[in-house]
Amino acid sequence: MNGSAKPDILLTGSTGLVGARLLLDLRMRGHSVRAFRRPTSSMGVVNRMFRGQESLLEGVDWFEGDLLDLYDINEALSGIRFVFHAAALVSFAPSDRDLLLRVNKDVTADLVNACLELGVEWLGYVSSVAALGRTDEGVPVDENTFWKTSRYNTAYAISKYGGEREVWRGMEEGLNACMVNPTIVLGPGDWNFGSSALFRRVYEGLRLYPLGSTGFVDVRDVSSALLRCWDQRITGERFLLSSENVGYKELLSWMSEGFGKEAPRIPVKPWMAGLAWRWESLFSSITGRKPLVTRETARSSGKQWVYRNDKARKVLGMDFIPVRESVLENCRIFLDSIR
Repeated sequence: MNGSAKPDILLTGSTGLVGARLLLDLRMRGHSVRAFRRPTSSMGVVNRMFRGQESLLEGVDWFEGDLLDLYDINEALSGIRFVFHAAALVSFAPSDRDLLLRVNKDVTADLVNACLELGVEWLGYVSSVAALGRTDEGVPVDENTFWKTSRYNTAYAISKYGGEREVWRGMEEGLNACMVNPTIVLGPGDWNFGSSALFRRVYEGLRLYPLGSTGFVDVRDVSSALLRCWDQRITGERFLLSSENVGYKELLSWMSEGFGKEAPRIPVKPWMAGLAWRWESLFSSITGRKPLVTRETARSSGKQWVYRNDKARKVLGMDFIPVRESVLENCRIFLDSIR
């Protein structure tokens, strides 16, 4: 399909990190895409992702609407055969619990219902390893990990688990669908938010590092994996996407290397993490700003979480970008963006 053809692909979350990369990769393949975005969405991540390839944006059919509005969902799906659902709210603020469930669970349910009603041929869903739940510390997590109630399950995790259940329900009702569960995604996103904000924090000077470790994956690999699922029209499956399990100390030292900065040297002890989230909670209640650290994230960042990528390697043929390579590349992009 060429860029001027009528789009038969709908992409939600098109202005976010994963969505913007999917949009670029689809356009590089020559596909016309209907990209769902809110009227107030910033185009900063999209513009950064398409830097040097701006002409590819000409083949994008931008649909401005609200996924909380069923009418907008149905209108956006007109003439669509394939859907990539990358839209999500990422927040660890306790005050966002209800909104997380509405956006990540209920919107997914509405989209699944509309896909079933309108005969969409295939749905690709960007989930999260958070939806797989937690094992005991140090025990590897994979696609077969059974969800269980845990104090380490954040409101975000619960909402993404709910979204996954809606996709599974849709598959039981006849929808062809597949999902990917990335670990922490590294890429040139909003430097003030999420995993991308780590780059700015290190660039500005960071002395502390958490004692834990977790999985990381480059956004290019997340997009590649989902497109491989689509190419093969895989349905009824999910794939955990993680390049490597890396300690935060090592990750932050690579970021420091990329910026020519001194690496963090002070480990965050449990009592320090406890003080941090309590201070952030108080500061948030006074200023109205979202807390940078919550009780849930403080607990989690001190643990050793292990993720396995065997299935993605075997079934999809994934050869993941090493985390250090991803970090150094994104340091370069960050430096270019502030010059």
